[in-house]
Amino acid sequence: MDKIRMTTPLVEMDGDEMTRVIWQMIKDELLLPFIDLKTEYYDLGLENRDKTDDKVTVDSADAIRKYGVGVKCATITPNAARVEEYGLKQMWKSPNGTIRAKLDGTVFRAPILVKGIDPHISHWTSPITIARHAYGDVYKASEMKIDRPGKAEIVFTDSDGNETRKLIHEFDGPGVVQGMHNLDSSIESFARSCFNYALDTRQDLWFASKDTISKTYDHRFKDIFAEIYEKDYRDRFEKAGLTYLYTLIDDVVARVIRSNGGFIWACKNYDGDVMSDMLATAFGSLGMMTSVLVSPDGKYEYEAAHGTVQRHYYKYLKGEETSTNSVATIFAWTGALRKRGELDGISELVSFADRLEKAVIDTIESGIMTGDLASVSTLPGARKVETLEFIKAIRERLQ
Repeated sequence: MDKIRMTTPLVEMDGDEMTRVIWQMIKDELLLPFIDLKTEYYDLGLENRDKTDDKVTVDSADAIRKYGVGVKCATITPNAARVEEYGLKQMWKSPNGTIRAKLDGTVFRAPILVKGIDPHISHWTSPITIARHAYGDVYKASEMKIDRPGKAEIVFTDSDGNETRKLIHEFDGPGVVQGMHNLDSSIESFARSCFNYALDTRQDLWFASKDTISKTYDHRFKDIFAEIYEKDYRDRFEKAGLTYLYTLIDDVVARVIRSNGGFIWACKNYDGDVMSDMLATAFGSLGMMTSVLVSPDGKYEYEAAHGTVQRHYYKYLKGEETSTNSVATIFAWTGALRKRGELDGISELVSFADRLEKAVIDTIESGIMTGDLASVSTLPGARKVETLEFIKAIRERLQ
């Protein structure tokens, strides 16, 4: 069989631990036999990030800006224990955060629905996509521990040296204080990415914050979304039969629980971090979520929405059997290949991505699945298989 040919490379970003092992299995079993795979490879494994002083992460983000589409394996964001374990020079930042900041993108995450992995909310019959702003808030915050009575203030000094001050709190004893920020330009990019993605996927868009309490910070998000929608998107949404809704986040949570799904829920950075994990669990599994970072100028980075599966990796190193879910990582590859095919006009590549996703879903719905899915499956006779066995079962259906 002739392999499908590519004209433009994908930016391939390898990762860490068990997902790095799975990454190679997927390439060997599901991609290289069928595609003349073109990638520009970057090793984002923790050892190489440390060796290059994290320059490799910045270089991979620049490559996505050049080629337009990247696919990323899960990576370790080191804590103190990881610094000691790997003998790192320092506690490097999250690669995802670095790439998101470079691309000024928004993260869209959606569950992969299969028969037998039932949502905990039974009337969720369509996926709910979380759109997460990828800049600012607590992730860029400055914090301070207060150990004595005193006054905490926000101080802004403009370029002419003029100061503006606002009292945060008069402390009469120990406490903590935090200052966080955002940028109009980043909020505008967030809004445009959300509106564009809603039009591309033909889904309604809901956005929520807490502007009744945060009358300046959150209200700025609300105003920017409204201004951009009215100026550039209202007519396009109405022609497409789509709705844009703004409401308070506590109200939208209630709406989400009562809904049937089938819309995009846009969240500020921290809200999106928490709510995407909540939705993943409620739909069945963190291992069954797609994730794509979309920049406002149309660059795409696909990744799995879960971690590096550290516990399974330690078992793998001991030669013990593992049953690790590879679905989200496979769908990261299919998402990237489909987008590459769309941008380059290679219909065979788009079709291959569709067929591979169908082979994954058919494999699970036939009762063959990894342990995490078998433990929650309602299919009669669901069978747990080990990591490579699951991938090989997908290949059989793909062929």
